[in-house]
Amino acid sequence: MGFLKRNIYPYFAETIPYVVLLCLLLANPFTLAASEANDAKNEFDARKVIVDHVLDAYDWHLFDIGDREFSIPLPVILFYESRLYVFSSSRFDHGYASYKGFRIAGDGALKGRAIRVLEDGVTPDPNASFIFDFSITKNVVAVFAASIILCLIFISVGKKYRDADPDHIPKGLPAFFEPLIFFVRDQIALLAIDREHYHKFMPYLLTVFFFILLNNLLGLVPFFPGGANVTGNISVTFVLAMFTFVTTHWYANRGYWQHMFNMPGVPMFLKFPIPILPVLEIVGAFIKPFTLMIRLFANITAGHMVILSLTSLIFVLGSVSIFLGYVISPVTVLFLIFLNFLKILVAFLQAYIFTLFSAFFFGMAVPKEHH
Repeated sequence: MGFLKRNIYPYFAETIPYVVLLCLLLANPFTLAASEANDAKNEFDARKVIVDHVLDAYDWHLFDIGDREFSIPLPVILFYESRLYVFSSSRFDHGYASYKGFRIAGDGALKGRAIRVLEDGVTPDPNASFIFDFSITKNVVAVFAASIILCLIFISVGKKYRDADPDHIPKGLPAFFEPLIFFVRDQIALLAIDREHYHKFMPYLLTVFFFILLNNLLGLVPFFPGGANVTGNISVTFVLAMFTFVTTHWYANRGYWQHMFNMPGVPMFLKFPIPILPVLEIVGAFIKPFTLMIRLFANITAGHMVILSLTSLIFVLGSVSIFLGYVISPVTVLFLIFLNFLKILVAFLQAYIFTLFSAFFFGMAVPKEHH
């Protein structure tokens, strides 16, 4: 137990600043897109249901009763032409109304975002300048919630290890998180990074692993505070990938830069006068985080879309024939149960893959001198 106390507690203590920083950067609304507004209230639109769930929103939708929608309004904060506009998202009436000359775009390149409209409240203003959107959207709230949960867990578990007796057997949260911490250390960090350097990357690797895992799992919960598609948002995965990119090059040693610009043992004609190999290495340095971003985004988004598509199938066929709706329902429910269990596996797998490849990039950034 003394060994565990010495080796685990520092990870929790050092991880908290990363969680706070990650929360602040990911919660920047510039990186989060808003969701599509509602177009029709009377008929079931499978495409709208799927898109509304996958994309971000200015409010947190809870449920519908008939034609009435119930949601938690969130603050809309817009900076336009040297003026600050702050109001509740309820003013948009779920995308059906305009307020103070702004409206949620229903189509086009700015679909789902707040746009400037003309006096009729519908037509987009062709002469409108850029709108700085600082709104607290659904994904922003989800990022804050996940970060707070992680901080509470890390502080609680770390404190228990700090105050534990040497012969104490961990129970509760420590017993659950201990194997996960050792898994990240032994099967990810030590597998990819030299023993002399792995420790300084552990706080970041633990933060990324648990942040992605928690948001993946919360995304499977169909009710508040779950249901937000945080890790299926391309902007969120972009920020996570940039964290890995910056960390890699911040800690890169001389051997890394030498291999990038003047790789030893390579014929000179590949480096001069046309720097073919250095160019490829530089391009590769940007492609690596790009693959992290796309992999996480595509897998999580695809999982949500498949589940929602199967669920929508019941209502689509039911709108054609009530009999078909009842017939397809049991089969669809069985598939949904299987897919949700599969999504739980994918939630762990995607957190593992992102963290593992980040660790490999860190390992390549700190090669030994004799390598």
